[in-house]
This record gives sequence, structure tokens and C-alpha cells, in this order.
Amino acid sequence: MMNSLTIIAVASGGAIGATLRLFINTIVNKNFIYTLPLGTLVVNLLGSLLIGIFFAYFHLNSSLSPHLKTFLTTGMLGALTTYSTFAMESFFLLESGDYVHAFANMLLNLFGTILFAGIGYMTLLHFTKGNF
Repeated sequence: MMNSLTIIAVASGGAIGATLRLFINTIVNKNFIYTLPLGTLVVNLLGSLLIGIFFAYFHLNSSLSPHLKTFLTTGMLGALTTYSTFAMESFFLLESGDYVHAFANMLLNLFGTILFAGIGYMTLLHFTKGNF
């Protein structure tokens, strides 16, 4: 249900996630020579790993506040990860004729994020064995 607490949770989580994305993108793009948009890939993989971990934790702890869940997932991770930037960067690679890097970027983002979400989810479940 959307109420003022939900809006505050999403907005405050979004501020943190967007700031983290800026910080991570700046660090990655400044320190690594790349032909793929690595900053975007890193935030998308990290966000997917974290959402897998969070959803496993939520699965094991159903009594957690829905506002905390919304803060972490819709707010923070929603702003940390970026599908729209991934789409534009892939489009620009395609437009420039760099098809190898364009398709590598698409494959790594699409399949990498699904893999990382699954790894995060299964890892937390495996290490906790359901005991929280």
C-alpha cells in the first residue's frame, strides 16, 4: 500500500542508491580502461547480487517491515541499477557499428544480472540454511 511512509522510504533509498551509482561509476570509469560501459555493468551486477541477497533474507524473515523492504529494493537498488543507461549505451555501441561490444554488453547485462541475482539468493539461503 502506498502511503507517506512508503514514499519516504523510496525517496530516501533512491537518494542513497543514486549517489552510490554516481560514486561507483566514477571510480570504475576512472580506473579501468574499457571498451564496454563497465560502470553501468558493475552497478547492474552489484544491484542484482544485492537484490538476490535481500530477497532471500526477506524470504527467511517475513516479519520485516514493508517500508524497510521498499527502502532497500525499490528505493536504493532501483536507483543504484540502471536499465535506461544500459539501453542507451548499447544503442550507441550498435549505432557506431561496434557490434561485438554491443552484443557483449547486452549479454553481460541481461544474463549477468540474472545470474548474480540467483547467486545472491542461493548463497544466502545456503549459508544460513534457513536459520535466522
